[in-house]
Amino acid sequence: MTIPGETLTRNQAARRDRVIEAAIELASEGGYDAVQMREVAASAHVALGTIYRYFSSKDHLLAACQVEWSHQIEEDLSRRPPRGDTDADRVVDVLRRATRAQERRPRLTAALVTAITAPDPAVSECQREMTESHQRFLSAAMRDVDDDRRDRVLQILAHVWIAALLARVNNWQSDPDVGNELELAARTLLEPC
Repeated sequence: MTIPGETLTRNQAARRDRVIEAAIELASEGGYDAVQMREVAASAHVALGTIYRYFSSKDHLLAACQVEWSHQIEEDLSRRPPRGDTDADRVVDVLRRATRAQERRPRLTAALVTAITAPDPAVSECQREMTESHQRFLSAAMRDVDDDRRDRVLQILAHVWIAALLARVNNWQSDPDVGNELELAARTLLEPC
């Protein structure tokens, strides 16, 4: 398994990226159970041992996929900044764009949520990276909010987001309700009373 902070060569990074892409594809098609390490290795054209060099478990691999997906959303938002006249409008735009991506790939979303919430110690670094990514792209939408309030809003939105995703993954709510829950929370927190 790679050591945190270890620098990968270009070839190692390419192999790791292929593994992540293969896991995303398998999870998109068949969900959490479809991601079997041997299948990932075959799809990524790497040895099974190569996967374990980078990821200690299936949950660790899928949690890394969640981090990659969060970074892709962040990159998209840097290319196409959030729209809206108010902080609430911009945050809602960000949240809606992110949840639409999740809604388009429900099996992948369920697999990633299952993994990122796993008690596997190897997942904790991915949880931290995903949280930091979400905080960056949501913070950028809050231009007129002071630092203390922004931090509280980010914490609450993170809790609402994970609760709404868990509800969706466990069929407690329909897909669009994740976005609706997040919009309600953002507007409640950011719009004047």
